[in-house]
Amino acid sequence: MTSINNMTSLKKFLKSKDYIKVPLVFTETNHFEIVAKINGVSGKFILDTGASNTCVGMDKIELFKMVSEATDIKAAGAGATEMETLISTKNKIQIGDWKKNELKIVLFDLVHVNQALVSHNALPVDGIIGADVLKKGKAVIDYNKKCLYLKK
Repeated sequence: MTSINNMTSLKKFLKSKDYIKVPLVFTETNHFEIVAKINGVSGKFILDTGASNTCVGMDKIELFKMVSEATDIKAAGAGATEMETLISTKNKIQIGDWKKNELKIVLFDLVHVNQALVSHNALPVDGIIGADVLKKGKAVIDYNKKCLYLKK
């Protein structure tokens, strides 16, 4: 186990371990926003360590060139439960220079999320980057420096 001593910054340490640094934007709603590409199309996402799956709004299926299938999964989120979902498999995701193929994305109605954001003077988002992607990327979040590190 390698430890970080006082002489080495987190940034240098993670760079030495092949991590990619991605800037985060801290919003009025105390969320981190991140830009990601799904199937080559850029979008704005909330980074949500508490969301088990990466999600995209139903209204963005065509924008992100996704193929969807019916599912029995019901989504539950803050302030909403039992929402109908679709699943889209075999998607490509790119965050900064970090890329993964074959990503399963849950599709559901993000209207309530975006209404809440807009009511708090934040801009609407296209989706949520969840723990599934963060785990795949062995993510490290530097809250102080407002950046995300993902392992190549």
